[in-house]
Amino acid sequence: MSIVDYLGIELPIIQSPMAGVQDHRLAVAVSEAGGLGSIPCAMLGADAIAAELSAFRALSDQPVNVNFFCHQVPQADARRETGWRNALQPYLNEYGVSTIPPGPDRNPFDQAAATAIAPFRPEVVSFHFGLPSAELIHRVKSWGARVMSSATTVDEARWLEAHGADIVIAQGYEAGGHRGMFLSDDLTTQMGTMSLLPQIVRSVRIPVVAAGGIADERGVKAALAMGATAVQMGTAFLLCDEAGTSAIHRRALKSADSSHTAVTNLFSGRPARSIVNRVIRELGPISELAPAFPLAATSIAALRKAAERHNSGDFTPLWSGQNTSGCSEVSARELTLALAGALEPA
Repeated sequence: MSIVDYLGIELPIIQSPMAGVQDHRLAVAVSEAGGLGSIPCAMLGADAIAAELSAFRALSDQPVNVNFFCHQVPQADARRETGWRNALQPYLNEYGVSTIPPGPDRNPFDQAAATAIAPFRPEVVSFHFGLPSAELIHRVKSWGARVMSSATTVDEARWLEAHGADIVIAQGYEAGGHRGMFLSDDLTTQMGTMSLLPQIVRSVRIPVVAAGGIADERGVKAALAMGATAVQMGTAFLLCDEAGTSAIHRRALKSADSSHTAVTNLFSGRPARSIVNRVIRELGPISELAPAFPLAATSIAALRKAAERHNSGDFTPLWSGQNTSGCSEVSARELTLALAGALEPA
């Protein structure tokens, strides 16, 4: 069975869930065009999750993917927090930031989140950083949902298959945003999409989705030719009309600087790919001082807010993959249909 039939969609194109830069509107546009729209839920409480799914269902009867994180909640480390605050102090002084409010919540998938999505019976529930407990997987599957998760190595793909995933996303090193790595924190294990993809395809029996560095119909065609059953794309949608990408982030994506990205842990405590800005150049990209995910976000979020008031993206997570050539200021429907041109006979 092809993934199109497996998921009840028309096109093997999945819009990557992108927390902080989108809501249901982008997902609706992609799903209505025949792809699979995704709603990022890792930074939303139960009421907000229900509101997003209600809004989606009011506008579309097409399949939808809801995405969550599966990280372990860390214990606060006072010494590490102090070291991180000290590293940021010159910048905090520069912008006159004296009070650090609570940072953005990033909660792992739990029974409360499952209860919030259950009435809507989303067709796909996807995860980053592994999978939740077997009990939660069983609950999600009880209403017929497919379970999908990201793998950044062959070992992770095999682990996901063995622990209940129906679909695995081969996330290449080119991809923007957070690395889905969960069996190891060793960045030397990370491979590019076109190296990782065929190895995962050979190693698992479940459908494999390609993600990372795919920016246009030629990339879609190449990934499908190498064994992917679908592609997942995020960066290409960041300039779409329905995306909530900020003006500062949009400006960076359209600049020559967008060709210079780095995997950094400065913004959250976990490796994630961003366009290089001042804080990455001066403190990173990888710092041993950054608290464990998601605790690093608290202090830097306050600094980001202060800098953005001055129209500066120096401390903003400018999430982006290595290939921004497919970014277009068009509707997500138009972009999805253009990407599907790879499926038409020559």
